[in-house]
Amino acid sequence: MLLDEDPATLIHHTIGNFNIHPDKVAISRINESLSTLQQARDLRIREAESALKKLSRTLSTLSNHHAETLSSHSPGSHASQIVELDTQKFRTAKAASELEIEGERLEQELEGLKGRLAELEGQGVEGSEELRRGREGEDEVVLKLKVYRSLGIDVEADKAGNYNKAVIRNNQKGDVHVVNIDPKFSRFFYANYFWQTM
Repeated sequence: MLLDEDPATLIHHTIGNFNIHPDKVAISRINESLSTLQQARDLRIREAESALKKLSRTLSTLSNHHAETLSSHSPGSHASQIVELDTQKFRTAKAASELEIEGERLEQELEGLKGRLAELEGQGVEGSEELRRGREGEDEVVLKLKVYRSLGIDVEADKAGNYNKAVIRNNQKGDVHVVNIDPKFSRFFYANYFWQTM
C-alpha cells in the first residue's frame, strides 16, 4: 500500500503528537513513593529485629532466674516455714484472746473499784458509823501496842483476846525475856521489871 506522505515524516508527526511528560512525572513520583515505602519498611524491620533481640535477652535472663529458683527451692524448708508461721499465728491469736479476757477482767475490777470509791466517798473521811465506833475502841489498844513495840516489847494475846504474855528484846545485850503476865502482880511491878530488863 502506498502512502501519500513519507513514513518517516508520519512517524515524526505521530511522536510529536504524543505528550509523555506527565507520564514521566507520574512515574518519577511513583518511584519516589516506592523508595520512601522501602525505607520505612526497612526501618520497621530494623526496629522489630532490635525489639526481638531485646525480648530474647529478657527471656534468657528470666529463664536463668527461673532455673536458679527451681534449683534452690527446697520443699522441706518451705513446709517447715509454713508450720513455723502457723505456730506463730496460733500463739498470736492465743495471746490476743488472753489479753482480751484480761482486759474484760480489768474492766470488771475497775467497775467494782468505782463502786467502792463511790461508797467510800459517800461515807466521808471518817468512814461509816460502825467503823468509827470500832476504831475508837481499838485506837487506845493499838497505840499502846505500838509504843511497846517501839521499846522492844512484843505483847501476845491468847485465844480469848487477853494479853497475858510479853516478849522483851534487848538488842544491846542480845537478850530475850518471855514474861507471863499474872493479874496478881500490879502494873507498877511489871513496869519496873520491863524497865530493868530493857
